[in-house]
Amino acid sequence: RWGVNVFVQTGMRAMVDECFKWTQQRKAFGKPLISQPVVRFKLAGMIAKTEAAQNWLENITYQMNQMPFTEMSIKLAGPLALLKYHITRLAWEVADDATQLLGGRGITRSGMGRAVEAYLRTIKLG
Repeated sequence: RWGVNVFVQTGMRAMVDECFKWTQQRKAFGKPLISQPVVRFKLAGMIAKTEAAQNWLENITYQMNQMPFTEMSIKLAGPLALLKYHITRLAWEVADDATQLLGGRGITRSGMGRAVEAYLRTIKLG
């Protein structure tokens, strides 16, 4: 379960990174897309979800490194399962927001937006 959580977290970071780059590059109404308050608000929400999941993952990883395997198996199985449930829900929300920000680029397999498309294709595996 820990490996799945790391995979999902990595995907969330890649999606946020692509959205941030795209909103700085894309011009709308003569200004970068990131200058629109609603876009910044959506990006802030994506970053907040990603950072919250990262914090929880780091906390569990630290606990895993401090416990013997037998104790870890007993005490961290539940929190890892709960994190997996929560992180996959957050990742779906981030992917949905990323698709909205990227528009058509969010569903293409090449170029900017490919991380979002690949993630949307594989998210149900988590």
